[in-house]
Amino acid sequence: MANAASGMAVHDDCKLKFLELKAKRTYRFIVFKIEEKQKQVVVEKVGKPTDSYEAFTASLPADECRYAVYDFDFVTDENCQKSRIFFIAWSPDTSKVRSKMIYASSKDRFKRELDGIQVELQATDPSEMDLDVIKSRAN
Repeated sequence: MANAASGMAVHDDCKLKFLELKAKRTYRFIVFKIEEKQKQVVVEKVGKPTDSYEAFTASLPADECRYAVYDFDFVTDENCQKSRIFFIAWSPDTSKVRSKMIYASSKDRFKRELDGIQVELQATDPSEMDLDVIKSRAN
């Protein structure tokens, strides 16, 4: 089931962990990495339900691309507890051009594998995905 555009397969563990995050809230976040040699997307790191947003952003490398899913809990103006599942395509300006191209060409196919994503965010700099941005996009 390789992606025609980039030839990347999606490891079963990616879908399994995402389902656990979505249904059981086992994780706060999941960071995914493309293993070029194996031509597939794999889980690089998962965050405990108690992990902070700062712990999540700290787990993204400063100069390498990643995909990530973050389960954001918030309270609405009407005082309702809600959550949104964010898909974040992390592509820092300092990462290699080849890496950016591979991640960009594989993104839509990979995202389709994760059924239940509610908000998508593209970030090239930490400020583009700081907590204020997440909050404003969640509503």
